[in-house]
Amino acid sequence: MPPTAALTHYAILTAMLAPAFFLTATAALLASANARLARIIDRARQLLKDLGEVEDPEDRKLLEDRILVQRRRSVLILRASQMLYVAISCFVATSLLVAGDSYFDHVFGPWPTIMAVLGVLSMFASSVLLSREAALAVRAVNDEMDDAHRHANRRSPLI
Repeated sequence: MPPTAALTHYAILTAMLAPAFFLTATAALLASANARLARIIDRARQLLKDLGEVEDPEDRKLLEDRILVQRRRSVLILRASQMLYVAISCFVATSLLVAGDSYFDHVFGPWPTIMAVLGVLSMFASSVLLSREAALAVRAVNDEMDDAHRHANRRSPLI
């Protein structure tokens, strides 16, 4: 292999490292989002089971509100996951375009950069969605603690 060819291969591999790092970060966020979705599903199933066992209208309303929050959380996680899959696709496309651009005499023009920017924007959008979901989760836990406290005080007489 001539020295210039070796340098070209090295340059290609080096240029493909940034998308690879982004792929790793995106995969970690996707694994986190999937774990969060599993917890949301488990919680929603428990709430639905509890709803079937409750007759008090006030308690039913609380459970229905909690189920609604879980539905909102699941939609946010779904959208975030979709954006992460878009990011993965963009980063893979970036790597392929960088390699192809080097071999085919720069015919792809700005497309490697455009795909990288789209991937980063998709990661950013998913991060915002994941942040909103986390805020909903914390609010739901706080609301459940407050409701449990009120419910416990409603049953026990004050001395």
